Amino acid sequence: MVETVRWAFSDDINEMNQKVIKMGSVVEQMLHMSITALAERNVALADEAIAMDDVVDDFNISIEEECLNMLALQQPMASDLRQIAATMKIITAIERMGDYIVDIAKTAKELSAKPLFKPLVDIPKMAGIVKKMLRDVLEAFVTKNLDLVREMIDDDDIVDKFDMSLYEEIIDIIKSDSNVVDQAVRVMMISKYLERLADHVTNVGKRIYYMKTGDIKSVSD
Repeated sequence: MVETVRWAFSDDINEMNQKVIKMGSVVEQMLHMSITALAERNVALADEAIAMDDVVDDFNISIEEECLNMLALQQPMASDLRQIAATMKIITAIERMGDYIVDIAKTAKELSAKPLFKPLVDIPKMAGIVKKMLRDVLEAFVTKNLDLVREMIDDDDIVDKFDMSLYEEIIDIIKSDSNVVDQAVRVMMISKYLERLADHVTNVGKRIYYMKTGDIKSVSD
C-alpha cells in the first residue's frame, strides 16, 4: 500500500515537472517573439507575445494548486517537501518573467513607429544569453545537474555587463543628441528588463540547487 502511494506521488511529481517545463518554454517563446517584434517593428507579433502571458498565468495557477494538493493529500518526505516548496518559488519567478517580457513587447510597440536611433546589437545578444540561461535552468530542473546551474549564474554576470555597457553608451549618445532621448530611454528600459529576467532565472537556479542539496547559500561555490 505504501509503495502504491509513493508511485502515485511520483507520477504527480513528474506531471507537475512537465508543466513547469512547458511554462518555461512558453516564456522562452514569448521572449523570442518580443525581441523579434522589436527588431522588425512588428506590432502584431508583439501583441501575440503579450497575449501568451495568459497561458503563463494559467500554468502558474494550475501548478500551484497541484503543489498545495500534494501537500494536503500526500505524505511527502523531506526531499519531496523541498521539491514542492522550490517548485512554488520557481513558478512565481517564471510568472514574473512573463510580466517583464510583456513590458518588453509593449515597449517594442512604442518603438515601432520609426527606425531606432542606433543599430540593434546588444539587446538581441542579451536576449540570446537569457534564453540560453532559461533553457539551461529548465534542463537542470529535470536532471538536477548543478553544473548547469553554476554555468547559468556565470551567464548572469555577462548580462549584467551588457546592461551596464549599453547604459553607458546610450548616456553618451543622449549627451550628443537630445533628439533621441525618447527612444534611448525605452531601449535602456528593455536592457533593464532583460537584466531582471536574468536575475529571475538565477533565482530559479538557486531554488533548484536547494531542491537538490537542501542548501541555498553556496550555489556559486
